[in-house]
Amino acid sequence: MSAITSRYDFVFFFDVKDGNPNGDPDAGNLPRVDAETGMGLITDVCLKRKVRNYVHLRKKLERPYSIFVRERAILNQQIREGYEELKINLTSDKTKDGEKREKKGVAQGSEREQGRNFMCKNYFDIRTFGAVMTTGSNAGQVRGPVQLTFARSVEPVISLEHSITVCAARKEEDPVEGQIGIQGRKYTVPYGLYRAHGFISAHLAEQSGFSQEDIDLFWKALQEMFEHDHSAARGLMCTRKLVVFEHKDALGNKPAHELFERVTWKRKNNETKPAREFTDYEIQLDGKPIAETFKVVNVG
Repeated sequence: MSAITSRYDFVFFFDVKDGNPNGDPDAGNLPRVDAETGMGLITDVCLKRKVRNYVHLRKKLERPYSIFVRERAILNQQIREGYEELKINLTSDKTKDGEKREKKGVAQGSEREQGRNFMCKNYFDIRTFGAVMTTGSNAGQVRGPVQLTFARSVEPVISLEHSITVCAARKEEDPVEGQIGIQGRKYTVPYGLYRAHGFISAHLAEQSGFSQEDIDLFWKALQEMFEHDHSAARGLMCTRKLVVFEHKDALGNKPAHELFERVTWKRKNNETKPAREFTDYEIQLDGKPIAETFKVVNVG
């Protein structure tokens, strides 16, 4: 698989209804909101997690589509296993007084480059998003060709708080009344349409080996990842529009911000009322409605 040779920029619209798309653990798991504008926020890390999970489900960890950062994975162990498969005996890194710093050793020089290449070749998320692999058996760092911004709602959102009650006791001891009734809180956004931006560098793709097969899988993940991520907490989430700008070469033909400005939205219903459905909006490219969910635009 050869690396891609063209630069890409893209705009990604998705929505949530009656759910918490990305709770903030520092704020009691409230939906993330820009405190000054009221716009909803979703982190790039949250979106990358969903892409990883989708590829994991679709490819079943088959190489070269293994996932490095996955649930319960031990990252240093995976790096060591890579060196073992390469049949590289790692030398121990030593302090100034000659004591060994790590019993299992760390890679040196050309060995580190071999380890880095091995990890890029076999792990989809390393080729795509990059990784820091210097915490144990050093396999270097990879700067990923695919970068995402935070997603931001197109209009302010409101966070609703709901009390959760239970009707059954958890323990046998009496009295059980104290175990029944209000037991917690749940937070949701009634509706929000979110917009994120992304960038794909052909120069960084050449370094990590990010290929045409990888980018096709990435587009597929953005379109289908919410279908495999449903939960009571997240409500109804789905991809609405993915507009991809494909440049003619690695350097690109136009600045990303000029391309992003071509993609706009407008309200179709009474703007004095809050939006509660995607049908309340219309996504436009150069002032015209976009019919397709996935649209590729060649940049001349």
